[in-house]
Amino acid sequence: MPIDKHVGLLPFKFLAIVVLGFVSSLSLANTAANIAEEAANKETARAEIRPDNNSSYFARFTYQVVDSVSAKTEALINEAMQLIGVRYRWNGDSSQSGLDASGFVRFVFRDKLGFLLPPKSSQMSKVGKPITREELEPGDLVFFNTMRLTFSHVGIYVGDNKFIHSPSKGSAVRVDDLASTYWDKRFDGARRLDGSDQLSSSERNALIQEAKKLRIKAREL
Repeated sequence: MPIDKHVGLLPFKFLAIVVLGFVSSLSLANTAANIAEEAANKETARAEIRPDNNSSYFARFTYQVVDSVSAKTEALINEAMQLIGVRYRWNGDSSQSGLDASGFVRFVFRDKLGFLLPPKSSQMSKVGKPITREELEPGDLVFFNTMRLTFSHVGIYVGDNKFIHSPSKGSAVRVDDLASTYWDKRFDGARRLDGSDQLSSSERNALIQEAKKLRIKAREL
């Protein structure tokens, strides 16, 4: 009895379907595995930078500042430049009344990034990671010894070996050159905000309380 050629092909078609189905399933399984692995890697990476309850103030409350500074460097520098000419005022904290060195830096970061820095330059020197002069990038903090005290003055690096700051009584916010004799010999180091700090518990708690008050005030507006 002759066998229908189409019938004879059925086992092969079935086998082909099975094989293709297996390959497809294997491909999907591999894809799913790859996606899962990629997701796990991303989660691990996020876990490495995600703050926990024991992290520093900056890691716990504003660890996103790392991305913010890099993404908004131009806006940050522009904000600082707009304050050129604002008079120096000891303990000043607004562009209307005047700003001292740390007040100027604090004002710029708070106003542009919503990032609360400590009130004193010596405290700011404990925020972020230390970097060398050769590693400086716009947005980094630069420190100087101007009162025979380490980290007694602070400014914001703007690039091209220059920084912007509020120098001293009788002056106003301006841009100066790091290579100038006066600032070169008083250069005390630099910091890049990376979500870390070496603040004391009392310094950290003071910032936490201030941050909470600012949030409450913002909600009331």
